[in-house]
Amino acid sequence: MMRSVIHQLMGLRLSGGCGVAVTQVREKGHLSRPRLRNPQWFLRKEVTRYDDHMTAENKQFVNELGGENFGVPAIKKDVQENLIKTKEAAANEASWNPGLRRCGLIARKIGQYPLWLKNGERIRTTLLQIADNHVIKYIPPEEYLPAQTPKVHNLSKRGCILVGAETTNPVLLTKEYSGIFRDSGVVPKKNLARFIVSPEAKIEPGTPLNVNHFGVGDFVDVRGKTVDHGFQGVVKRHGFKGMPASHGVTKTHRRAGNIGGGGEKGRVWPGTKMPGHMGNRWRIIKGLRVWRINTKYNVMWVQGSSVPGPTGGLVYIYDTILPLRKNKEAPPFPTFYGELPQSADDIWYEKVHDFKNESITYENE
Repeated sequence: MMRSVIHQLMGLRLSGGCGVAVTQVREKGHLSRPRLRNPQWFLRKEVTRYDDHMTAENKQFVNELGGENFGVPAIKKDVQENLIKTKEAAANEASWNPGLRRCGLIARKIGQYPLWLKNGERIRTTLLQIADNHVIKYIPPEEYLPAQTPKVHNLSKRGCILVGAETTNPVLLTKEYSGIFRDSGVVPKKNLARFIVSPEAKIEPGTPLNVNHFGVGDFVDVRGKTVDHGFQGVVKRHGFKGMPASHGVTKTHRRAGNIGGGGEKGRVWPGTKMPGHMGNRWRIIKGLRVWRINTKYNVMWVQGSSVPGPTGGLVYIYDTILPLRKNKEAPPFPTFYGELPQSADDIWYEKVHDFKNESITYENE
């Protein structure tokens, strides 16, 4: 009895002669899941890009060389002439037809933005930035043996193109990973993706891919990983209503309730909606129209605000597979060859209102 009284007195603070119990309440958005905390004596390994005994002239030379290689083009100078020959040969190899499958692009989701059509209708769009894409390798159909077989029609007759995005420092990578980029003449990339293509749509290694690979008015499919929400209950995960707040309900306000029936089949049926991990799943949104393209910053505006993934996450863009939304006219095949204009002028779809144009016109009576 005495011990319980002492414990109660330890949890009280005397202010003005009265005892007030103090309880610490976590914030509303606090995550209760454990975090990885390294000990205080743990030191991160420092990576040195060059030897400390280098002279000032050599350091300046290394910085200039790194600025040229890690720029936007990210192509070595000795490959420029080969790329020009590749462009001319690839453009005359095969002609486009609706049955061919082109390469895709790697992009980053950078936010949402509204656009207005010429009839006054407001549409919501998502901005996707093509993150410095280059072709790393092409694998012909006879050599392409995937570890996990994707669900692609006529996979045995399709090749594979390895695309890299976002240039990084080779010092931070392993020797084996850097060896992937040796034959392409491209500085190593952070992200890699494989795209199943037709043999007629092959692209030589080292070729840059930009936003002009798609055109305004085209329909694309966007694949990405949804936002990771962790372990969630049925109210947030499946939209359940929950139990009543009063009238005898005890500690079951946000619970699922009964999950199985009795009788002969007294069991929980497969596919029952229950608490579990929410998000972090690959999802594909199909048939999104490209409303606007910016050639200077490699940004494209696609239809809707339901593109999977968080802001800043990676997504993959393909030509749509929906039969009624496929390209009727020939797109750049196998990709866009040419230099991007340096102007910041955008390419607008014909139904979208350009902000630089007049929105209200007056006529004399």
